[in-house]
Amino acid sequence: MANYRMMVNDVIKKADILLEVVDARFPDETRNGDVERNIKYSKKPFIIVLNKCDLVSKETLEKAKARLSKIAPTVFVSSKNRFGTTMLRHKILEVANMRGHDIQVGCLGYPNTGKSSVINGVAGKNKASTSSISGYTRGVQLVNAGSHIQFIDTPGVIPFDDNDEYKQGLLGVKDTTHLQDPIGVALKIIEKMCSENKTALESSYNVTIGGENEEDSYEILELIGRQCNFLKKKGKVDDSRTAIKIVNDWQKGKILL
Repeated sequence: MANYRMMVNDVIKKADILLEVVDARFPDETRNGDVERNIKYSKKPFIIVLNKCDLVSKETLEKAKARLSKIAPTVFVSSKNRFGTTMLRHKILEVANMRGHDIQVGCLGYPNTGKSSVINGVAGKNKASTSSISGYTRGVQLVNAGSHIQFIDTPGVIPFDDNDEYKQGLLGVKDTTHLQDPIGVALKIIEKMCSENKTALESSYNVTIGGENEEDSYEILELIGRQCNFLKKKGKVDDSRTAIKIVNDWQKGKILL
């Protein structure tokens, strides 16, 4: 834990501007309050990058962007589809406001939010060149991205709390073979989908949710299991098998928020 804090503080100290890369499907859960406070204390500008926007509806994205833009300039990108990377480049140049000088950009975020893919998207996978930073932790490098932009690329990441399996499951840091409670993670996914885009969940599994009696998340899991014909003896739903399918579908991007 101490090593991560040293790494983060080193990046903040060295950078002219910081990027906080979050998962567009659940930006609030993948923001880090401690890191944001350290950035604000340093008085360095920062940009919130909503990555994986291809997995989220435009309406949901716009709502998140409008809300987060009150905290910091916000850009959404899809590293997978190479969408938004040019906009992010322009926003970096605009926010940094350092014409004629190299801008060092620190990139921070939780595991699997896509920090490296964001860097590669802006720099271009075949264009990026690196150089070591003298005096810094081994593995920290500068990645040239053109337009006087240099990313501070570091293997350091913001760790999770050991017991935060929910976040680890949502981000795909742990797959279903390593989750102690895949049913709990699946229920969290269902709750999130129902609160933000119930229609997408219904279409993903060809089920109808709600009606006269609104189901709770476990009842919806059973509904999905029955629709998938994941049944045990006497017609009881195999909730574990159903949960594993839901988590796998979420982690593979088959369920769009």
